[in-house]
Amino acid sequence: MSLEIRVVTTKKEYKEFVGLPFMLYKDSPYWVPPIKSEELKSLQAEHNPLVKQCGVRFWIVFKDGKCVGRIGAIVHHQYIEKIGEKIGRFTRAEFIDNKEVVDLLFGTATQWLKEQGMVEVQGPLGFSNLDHQGMLVEGYDRLPSIGSEYHLPYYKEHMDRMNFSKEMDWIEFRLGIDGMILPEKALRIKEMVRKRNGFEILHFDKTKDLMSYGQEIFKILNEAFQDLFSVVPLDQEASDYYVKKYLSFLNPRFVKIMLDKDKEVAGFTIGIPSLSEAMQKANGSLFPFGFYHIMKAMKQPKVCDVLLTGVHPKYQASGAIALLFGELHKEMVDKGVEFIETTGMLETNNKAISNWKNYPHEQHKRKRCYRKELV
Repeated sequence: MSLEIRVVTTKKEYKEFVGLPFMLYKDSPYWVPPIKSEELKSLQAEHNPLVKQCGVRFWIVFKDGKCVGRIGAIVHHQYIEKIGEKIGRFTRAEFIDNKEVVDLLFGTATQWLKEQGMVEVQGPLGFSNLDHQGMLVEGYDRLPSIGSEYHLPYYKEHMDRMNFSKEMDWIEFRLGIDGMILPEKALRIKEMVRKRNGFEILHFDKTKDLMSYGQEIFKILNEAFQDLFSVVPLDQEASDYYVKKYLSFLNPRFVKIMLDKDKEVAGFTIGIPSLSEAMQKANGSLFPFGFYHIMKAMKQPKVCDVLLTGVHPKYQASGAIALLFGELHKEMVDKGVEFIETTGMLETNNKAISNWKNYPHEQHKRKRCYRKELV
């Protein structure tokens, strides 16, 4: 067996890096492929401002001339400054079930991180908490949302073999809401929360109206998530990047924004019709038919994903989260949605988890961040 590892530098190598999962998961009914052009942009500093803010390197491994593995390493300077520890990240690790391939990938990435002065490594983590994060360790027979990840069972086996330990888990739920009307008690509580705090919920019909609140959404995101694991605040340039990347593709009816009594944005929740099956049909390309499948999925969905919910810290104990989700729930029921898929939430986030337990629910997926000392 002949193995060769290369630093990704050329356009061809970036395409091989992005294209590898399409080979690894080609027979999987559960993997949701990204749009290749968007994934390529996310790796390059000229498109993604977070890349140029970090120290970054990517590698691909070839076995007998065929690309069989990939990995990235990140020195996230802002994160290191925040936590006061020199902890690097590995990202986007994908590989065939082969010990030599896996050891070469992780050995190369961790050695580079050591050379940058790192003393530990965490991962999989990306450039932000809106990037790829976590390795699937439960729920291999379930279709993930577009905001989640999928991996094969042998990935976890290799992480255990290499003596990586658990750092943190994200868990995901499937909720049943088919025709489910909020009970009278819940409606009274919602109204009480609204009146007591002077909250106003904004509803949107047009994307352009939603886009005007883009920066305010990310301001609240920074404030609401600032103390959570692995989170680094997004600056103006990064916020602009994510506003353009995500908000313009949302169904505005499934986004709810909450104003406080001073008419300042105090919270938001973002849902989206499930695009997982549409993305499978698109198979990495918007054209010629990918865009059609995605737009079709946006109409009359039976499953919706809840991507993000954020509330300013001073209102987090007010019942504001329940108010926001209650408004989103009503919108989804009115549109005929039967199930909700949550994206990953930290297993320690008991407040958010308790909200889902008010619904018929199943905790069906788990992703893991690993950690290891660099010796």
